[in-house]
Amino acid sequence: MGDPRRIKKKYQRPKHPWRADRLGEEKKILKTYGLKNKKEIWRVETLTRGFRRQARKLFALKTEQARKEEKQLLDRLKRLNLLGNDATLDSVLALKTENILGRRLQSVVFKKGMATTVNQARQFIVHGHVSVKGKKVTAPSYLVMADEEDKIQLSEG
Repeated sequence: MGDPRRIKKKYQRPKHPWRADRLGEEKKILKTYGLKNKKEIWRVETLTRGFRRQARKLFALKTEQARKEEKQLLDRLKRLNLLGNDATLDSVLALKTENILGRRLQSVVFKKGMATTVNQARQFIVHGHVSVKGKKVTAPSYLVMADEEDKIQLSEG
C-alpha cells in the first residue's frame, strides 16, 4: 500500500503551455542558472508569486496582526539576502524570479568560484561535495541564508 501522506505540488504550471516568448525566456533562464528542468523555474516563480501576494494582502490591511506579519515577511526575505535593511513592502513587490534563483546553493557555489560552470556546481552539490555550516547539502535548490554564505565549502566525498 502507498504512503498515506498527500504531498502537495510546490509549483504551478503556466496557464498557456505554448507561448513562444515565455518558452524563449524559460530556455534562457535554464541555461543561465543551470537548472535541470522547467519545474525548477515554475517552483521559484510560485514562491515569488506567494511573497508578492502576501505583500499585497498586507499592504491593504492596517491591523496589528498585519504589522507583525509584514515584519516576519521582511525579516525572512532579509535573512535570505533578497532585501536590504531599509526594505518595505514595495521592495517585496519588486522581487523577481531571478533574485531567488540567484540565492540557490548552485548559483552561490558558482558565484564564489568553487566551480567553473553552473552545471559543475550542480554536480558538486548532487554528489555530496558541498557543505553548508559543516553539513553536507545535496539539494542544488537549497536557498542560502545571508549568514550561511561564507560557511559554504567544498569537501571530499
